[in-house]
Amino acid sequence: MDNEEERRKFISELWQRFEQLQAWAVENWPDKENPLSSADFVESRKEMLGLRNPAQTPAGQPVDREPEQGGAQYVDLNPAPWP
Repeated sequence: MDNEEERRKFISELWQRFEQLQAWAVENWPDKENPLSSADFVESRKEMLGLRNPAQTPAGQPVDREPEQGGAQYVDLNPAPWP
């Protein structure tokens, strides 16, 4: 079995388990006045989709690494406007 096939199986099972966890969390959320929805889990889904290709996230940006692993300590996502 090649590495890509193992990765696909892992991601498939992870996605299935995450969907079950999400359904449980939405059902059992204690604050009924502010219920959870699937929209509350968007960022988690993006992270899991990034596992498809470890070098890329779904948005096409490189996966962030911790500073100890050689990643940037600060990434400016809002560049300064032109003068």
